[in-house]
Amino acid sequence: MTRLSVRSALVLLAAAALSAQAPAQEDSTAGDVFSGLSIRNIGPAVTSGRISDFAMHPDGWQIYYAATASGGLWKTSNGGITWKPIFDGEGSYSIGVVELDPNDADTVWVGTGENNAQRSVGFGDGVYRSDDAGKSWRNMGLRDSGHIGSVVIDPRDSDIVYVAAHGPL
Repeated sequence: MTRLSVRSALVLLAAAALSAQAPAQEDSTAGDVFSGLSIRNIGPAVTSGRISDFAMHPDGWQIYYAATASGGLWKTSNGGITWKPIFDGEGSYSIGVVELDPNDADTVWVGTGENNAQRSVGFGDGVYRSDDAGKSWRNMGLRDSGHIGSVVIDPRDSDIVYVAAHGPL
């Protein structure tokens, strides 16, 4: 070893010995800063929780729906601060599209089955409708369609609904 490297090694050993002998000081402010925080679920952001669609309530930014490719349908009523899963009791966990009736925003249409054809997709069991802002659901048909890509409600007549179904992949 050269004289410089031996000297550097001795300095490092001395510094390590001194730091090991120094009393550990506890940072009391770190605990105070984070003491009011708790771990909580803030939405459908889990592995494979791809967002496939959004539907915004026409009366304001506080209420909107997030459809997930493999995590159901979520609703927020406070601008995204908290979320509630509202489709967990139905036949499909994979949602391709969510639409609100332009004449009645409490009428929510959901097309099941992921709408992004790729190597790993969840299939659905048709089109659902809720007349009470997502509290209850009714399957309206196309149970064997597999994947719904779009739902369009005629703004002149809410009884006319167009559905684009991919079919099995």
